[in-house]
Formats: sequence, C-alpha cells, structure tokens
Amino acid sequence: MNFLKGVFRFLWHLVDGVRKVLHLLLLLFIFGVLWFAVSPSIPIVPNNSALLVAPEGALVEQLSGDPIERALSEAYGQGRPETLLRDVLEAIREAKTDDRIKTLVLDLTQMSGGGVAKLEEVGKAVKDFRESGKPVIAFGESYDQSQYYVASYADEIYLDPKGMVLIDGFAYYRMFMKDAIDKLAIDVNIFRAGQFKSYTEQYSRNDMSSQEREESLAWLNSLWGSYQTAVTEARGMPATALQEYADQAVDRLVAAKGDTAAIAVSSGLVTELKTRAQVEERIVQITGEDEKDHSYRGVHHGDYLNSIRSQRALTPDDRERVGVVVASGEILDGIQPPGTIGGDSTAEQLRQARYDDRVKAVVLRIDSPGGSVFASEVIRREVDALKLAGKPVIASMSSTAASGGYYIAMDADQIWASPVTITGSIGVFSVFPTIDRTLGKLGVTTDGIGTTALSDAFRLDRKLGDGVKRLLQASVDHEYTSFVEKVANGRGKPVDEIDNVAQGRVWSGKDAQRLGLVDELGTFQNALDAAAKRANLDDDYHIEYVEPPMSWRQLLAQEMRMLTGRAIKAIAPEDSLTRTVRRVLSPFEAELSRLSRVLETRGIYSYCLCSME
Repeated sequence: MNFLKGVFRFLWHLVDGVRKVLHLLLLLFIFGVLWFAVSPSIPIVPNNSALLVAPEGALVEQLSGDPIERALSEAYGQGRPETLLRDVLEAIREAKTDDRIKTLVLDLTQMSGGGVAKLEEVGKAVKDFRESGKPVIAFGESYDQSQYYVASYADEIYLDPKGMVLIDGFAYYRMFMKDAIDKLAIDVNIFRAGQFKSYTEQYSRNDMSSQEREESLAWLNSLWGSYQTAVTEARGMPATALQEYADQAVDRLVAAKGDTAAIAVSSGLVTELKTRAQVEERIVQITGEDEKDHSYRGVHHGDYLNSIRSQRALTPDDRERVGVVVASGEILDGIQPPGTIGGDSTAEQLRQARYDDRVKAVVLRIDSPGGSVFASEVIRREVDALKLAGKPVIASMSSTAASGGYYIAMDADQIWASPVTITGSIGVFSVFPTIDRTLGKLGVTTDGIGTTALSDAFRLDRKLGDGVKRLLQASVDHEYTSFVEKVANGRGKPVDEIDNVAQGRVWSGKDAQRLGLVDELGTFQNALDAAAKRANLDDDYHIEYVEPPMSWRQLLAQEMRMLTGRAIKAIAPEDSLTRTVRRVLSPFEAELSRLSRVLETRGIYSYCLCSME
C-alpha cells in the first residue's frame, strides 16, 4: 500500500511539474511576443521627464519565494505585491544627478508599508533628492500612516477630494488562545527563558501580562515618538500636531460634517485637494506634455533602473567591493527560498562572500523577527569565519532584527540600526502540544511499552512526562545562557550587564544603542560606508549583492513575471476592495503559518512577535 501511495504521489508531482512548465512557456511566449512587438529592449528615459516612484504592496529587503513560483502566482493574479526597497532608493539616488529628470513624483496609493525603518530610508532618500533643487510631488487617493510618512517629505502633497489621511498611532494587539485550547483539551507545554519572553503567552493566557504591557509600551512610545518627530519636522508642523490630529479626529470630523479630506487640509497635512488628472496637469507644468498620451513626460522607477543598469553593464567595473547578504524573514533550518532565512542557504551566501577575493567587506542586512536557534547558530558561525578570514562584517538592521535576528548580528564587527528598528528580545522558548486529553474525549487512548524513559516520549498523543519536561526546560535554559554569553562576548560587556537588558525584552533601535546592544544609529548606506572604511576602500567602492546564482528557468521566470505582471494590471487592475482585503488578511495568514511551523517542528526558538508598521 505504501509503495502504491509513493508511486501515485510521484506521478502527481510529475504531472503537476509538467503543467507548471507548460503554463510558464505558454505565458512567456504570448506575452513575450506582445512585449517585443511594442517595446524597445532597453527603456528610453526622455529629457525633461518625471521619475514616477509608485511602490506596490510592502517595501521589502528581498522578494519572497522561488522566482518560478512567484512568476506563476503573479501570472494568475495570486501573487502578493512587493517592492524591493533597494530599487526605490537606487532610483531616487540616481535621479538626483540625472539632468533628464526634472521632478520626482510619489504615487503611494498601492504601497502597504513594510516597517517604519524602511519608510525612514525612503524618506531620507526623498529629502536628499530635494537638495538638488528639483521638486517632489506626492499624490494619494488616500493616505494611511505608512504612506503619509513618505509623502510628508515631498514639497507638494496632494490628496483626492474624496480621500483621507488616516494617522492612528501605533498599537500592538495579538490573539490569545487559552480558552480555546482548554475547550479542545489540548495541553500546550511551554518552556521559556527570559522574564519578558512573551511569545508563548498566547497559549497560556487570555490577556496580555503586565511584563509584556510594560515592554511593549516602551518600544511603541519610542517608535511613535520617532514617527511624529520625522513627519512634523518634514512638514514644519508643531511637535504635537499628529498626536492632536489622531486624538481629536472624531470631533474634527463631526465639525467638518464628515469631510475627511477637508480636515486633512485644515490640519496642514496636505497642500491641496486634487484629482489624479489635476495632479498630472500640475506635473505637465514642470515636464511638458507627452504627445502620445497627453499626460506628463515620465518614466516609472522600474523602467528607469533598467535603463541605468543596462548602461552600467556596458562598462567594466573592476572596483573593490562591499558584499551585501540579505537575511529577510523568519529563520528556518536548511535551505529556504528568498523571503525566509535558511540556516544553510544564508550561510552559503556568507561563505560565497568569504571566498570571493573581490569582496573586501560584508554587510549583513537583517530584517527578521527570528526563528530557529540552530539555524541562527549556523549563520553566526559563518559571520565568525568571515572575520577570521580578515573581512570586516557590519550588521545593518532594517525594520526588525529581534531574537534570532539579533543572534545572527551579535558577532559582527559593528552593528548599525535605525532609531525605529525593533530589536533585542534576547530569549528562548520551546512549545510542545499534546492531545491525549482531546483524544480521550473521543474514546481514543494510547498505550504501549518502550525500552528507555525517552522511548516515544515525544508523541503528540501521550502526556508529556515530568522527566521530558525537565529535559526541555534544561535545554531552553542552556540556550538562553549561551545566547547571553555570546552577546556579552560579541559586545565586549559583562554577562550580568547583558542579562539585565536581555530577558526576552524588546527594544527600539534608539534604546538598544543606549544599552550597548547596537553600536551606531544610521541608514543602510551608513553601514555600507562603515564596512568600506574598515576595509580601507576608496569612496567609490562597488556594492555587490551576494545571492544564489539563478538557473535558466528562474531567469526565464523573472522575465515572464515582469511581462505578465504589467499585462495583467492593464487588463484587470486590482480594485481598492481587493487591496484592502488582502492587506487585512495577510497578517492573519502569516501568523497561522508561523504557528504551524513552531508547533510542528518541535525545535527551540528565539522569536519575537513584534513587527510594526
């Protein structure tokens, strides 16, 4: 029977694989013909044009998933839109000194955040662009909190007359499942080390503990304070303007007879109310009219980058390099696709940088809430190996670098973070559910015999014995002690001092720097410059992203994704309701997937449930 199941499973995977390949080739052929029929191979950047930066979905450090699966998902309209942060930053930086670009246009309607630290990077890039003297114009059908952060750096902010600016501050809520678990008669055995390591409390409580409230309020206030400071300074508003706007929103809206756009104008958040067509007319005043579509002359930031990079590829570049390894997503064992951090796959990228003689220093760019302790240790060892090889390693923290995300950073020569990075959470836990009582309600029991005290002790349908509980707690305690000692060694501080600020507690980047967990506050570019300086490189060093080589199928899929994505958006653009539903359900879907991995693999984790927009 098992043999037959194996044969049928093999045949199913074979047929499914053939189906995907045929779909890929067919879609590539159809859209490839259309694309090459109407478009030049290299996008043309017209003179006197606007650079249109229009991010779709979340800003990310790394696109999620295998390129082939991602291409197929997007081709069928099932993909989750994402925009690479580095593409946005590079386009804005290049446009600053490009005489063909006369203005920067920010269309933020379809952007859905990605973390405050990433928004901060974009905001600073826009601010730097403005120093060229070229105007920056932002438009939104409505602005949520993340969209408005970026828009606040523009010279002119336009809002649709039917739109609104929603600024509601930061909050941290999560589901607690104790009553549900009790009703199902599931015993969730929890083992943790760290007074503030609160991840597992969702299984054992119905509400937030006082310790979690204390630590969460601290980092929430820090992030909210940084957000307010950045936006009010960019807009030239009083320091309390955003707090008052959020707290008085109901009264102001009633006074304005429900006109959300009007209160955005009266509060000084936007320059003027304009429709999309009126904003385009404003841009035409700067760039002139495009005779083909009677709109402004402009180029999308993706096309602009393709043009810039194509020209750059024609010139040999023998400069010494700073390598960048991106560690984005949950940390899992083994080899993992982009958008997650595989212990083996990320270690291999670091090893690749170690053996590349052109790479003189490495920046480990981290955006992770943590995960597997073992996988984190595999990556940390490669960081040490790079240092022993004489190559400086700088850790650069993006929106989140907590728990395992901090673990892989702690041995770097230097750690850089944003003031709004969420980090720390130095703690360890393990979760092991048993369902013997659940089965008992159905009249199902488990019995048998083994040769040792550990024989089949880790079955889900057996009560976890006291000896096994002691074993798991001892393992968790050991990993926590090891974690703290390694942080102390990497930071050059006494173990007791690190233990006092560890205990699973979450810190903002600003507070982490004050406590010695982070060395410097700054941007990703600051971290790159620090790496180059440690390696004694010239100021015009080359940046090289160290990534696994793509197969011909993946390269094919990447090209198809670009072709089909634009065609689908033109034929059937995603409506606002679909975008809203996707945004609401996405965190819930991610949390369910995360919980299933934690419960299924039975490992020891260093994880922080602390992401924040």
